[in-house]
Amino acid sequence: MARKIDEEKLAKAYNRALSLEKAGKLAEAADAYREVLKIDPEDHGGAAVRLAAIGFGEAPKKAPDAYVETLFDQHAEDFEDILVDQLGYCVPMIIRQRFQALGLGPFERMLDLGCGTGLGASALRDMAGEITGLDISENMVEIAYEKELYDTLFVAEVEAFLHDDGEEEFDLITAADVLPYLGTLDAFFSGAAKSMAGGGILAFSAETLPDETLKGRDYMVGPHHRFGHSLAYLTAGLEKAGFRMVDTTDINVRFENGQPTPGYLIIARYLDA
Repeated sequence: MARKIDEEKLAKAYNRALSLEKAGKLAEAADAYREVLKIDPEDHGGAAVRLAAIGFGEAPKKAPDAYVETLFDQHAEDFEDILVDQLGYCVPMIIRQRFQALGLGPFERMLDLGCGTGLGASALRDMAGEITGLDISENMVEIAYEKELYDTLFVAEVEAFLHDDGEEEFDLITAADVLPYLGTLDAFFSGAAKSMAGGGILAFSAETLPDETLKGRDYMVGPHHRFGHSLAYLTAGLEKAGFRMVDTTDINVRFENGQPTPGYLIIARYLDA
C-alpha cells in the first residue's frame, strides 16, 4: 500500500530547502532536502538529485522515477514552447541531419525512447516505417497520441521497457534527452542491445561537463540537476553492450540561462554476436 504523503509538510520543507539553497546556505539546504526525503521517500521533487548537485550527496544511479514523471507531467502542455522556443532544443533534427549525412536509413521499425510530445517522430517520420513511442509521463504520451505520428505508444520507464518489452526487434532506437536523467548506463545499453535487431542503429544525446568538473568521474549531477557523462564512459558502455561507434558529434543540447549546454550526439551500430 502506498504511503500517504503530508503534502503541506512536504511543500513547507521543500520550499525551505529551495530558499536556503538560493541563499547559498548549502549545508542547511542539504538538511532540509534530507527532511524532504523522509517525508517523501519516492522523491517526487528530486531532492536526491539536488543534494548531489550542491555537493552534499552521492550522485544517484538515476533520477527518481517519481521525479521524472512528475516533472514532465507538469510541463506537458507547454513542453514544446519551453524546450524548443525558449531553450533552443533541436536534437531530433540533428539526428535527422546526421542520418542524412551518413547515408543511414530508411528504417523498418523505430523505437523513440522518451518520446515526449512527439518531436522525434515528427523529425524522422519519413525515414521510418513503423514508429513506437515510449515516455514515463502519461500527459506527454496523451499529447503525442493526438498528433497521430506513432503506430504504438507506451507509458513506461525506459530501462524496464527495454528489458521486458515483448516487442519485435527494432532496427532504430533513438533516445533524445533521456540520458540526462540516467546516471549509470549499463542497464540502458544492455536493454537497447536486447531490443535491437542485428546491425540496428542506436542514436542518443548526452550532456557532459568540463573535465575539471568531472575530475575523472564517469558521470555526475550538474548544476541544472541533470546528469553529465564523460565520453569515455559512453564509449566503454556501448562497446561492452556490443555496439560499435559510428559517429560522435559535439552539440549544444540546449541553452540554459542563455548559456549553451555542451553534449554529444552519438550514433552506434549493434553488432549481433
